[in-house]
Amino acid sequence: MAVASSADRPARTPRTWRGTSAALAVVLLLAAAPAQADPKPTVKQLKKELAALQKDSDKLITEYYNSRIAREKAEKAEKAARDKLAAAQEVYDRQSTELRAMALAKYMGGEPGQIALLSSSQDPSALLGRMALTQHLIDVQDARLRGYAAVRNTHRQAKDEAAARAGELEETVEDLEERKAKAEKQIERIKDKIDQLYTAPGVRRPDGTWVPQLPEGSDHITPRMRLVKQLIQERFEVPYGIGCYRAIQDGGEHPLGRACDFMLSRGGAMPSADELKRGDQIAAWAIKNAKRLGIMYIIFRQRIWHVRTGSWRTMSDRGGTTANHYDHPHISVY
Repeated sequence: MAVASSADRPARTPRTWRGTSAALAVVLLLAAAPAQADPKPTVKQLKKELAALQKDSDKLITEYYNSRIAREKAEKAEKAARDKLAAAQEVYDRQSTELRAMALAKYMGGEPGQIALLSSSQDPSALLGRMALTQHLIDVQDARLRGYAAVRNTHRQAKDEAAARAGELEETVEDLEERKAKAEKQIERIKDKIDQLYTAPGVRRPDGTWVPQLPEGSDHITPRMRLVKQLIQERFEVPYGIGCYRAIQDGGEHPLGRACDFMLSRGGAMPSADELKRGDQIAAWAIKNAKRLGIMYIIFRQRIWHVRTGSWRTMSDRGGTTANHYDHPHISVY
């Protein structure tokens, strides 16, 4: 029997390498395994978090207004101190003038009021009396100056305190505004999460379009349009009403129950800047959620946005605020 040479025998894998290969395979399998996703939060949980954030935001706003009131009080105190300084300055200037006149009269050999110096032949008691009067006037002047100095020092303290208080309040207001902005961002995130829990009812085709739906209910709109309308009502205030179904056959989606107008003004009037901003916000929200909610196109400010193109284009002038959709965003669904 022939004995196989070492070159003919298959090479054996050392045990250490076999163990390493097995361990590496396990590691690769674990790495390839999908991580377990966190459970999706419920609408109830998200709304509870939203309520807590709104409560915190209300507290921040209350503190902000309290700080504004305190700052106004500090400004009034500072103004009162400046008024007090002006009055004291007037007294000081008047008394300083009198003091300078007294010093000049004494230097020139006279007394205030054109009183001549007494000669040595005159009664010394009269001279002493007049000198005492001069000293009395000086004492009165000194007392007045000391009084002014006290007023001036009090004012300086009040001014410094008011400035310090105003600086502290300014920092507090800035901090509160930052906290308020953070709270608002968190609220927006939670609202977005709530929106993501909703998907348009019906069947979506592979090309991204949706199978049409029949209108239903007393408002004669489709379930898909009703969901969009409901979500916009929950997120935005629409004070001038929402118009959806119209029987007039104008070739659009209104007679089919697949469109709604979210009015920003009444009677064809041009909306205010705030209302136009609200319209922009509604349009931006619709664009953000278009694919998930089955929104087909949006018209606002004489422009149209279509989900197929994902961009705005200008429309021709139809001759009026309402016809050009300046007073309302129009939203159509598939």
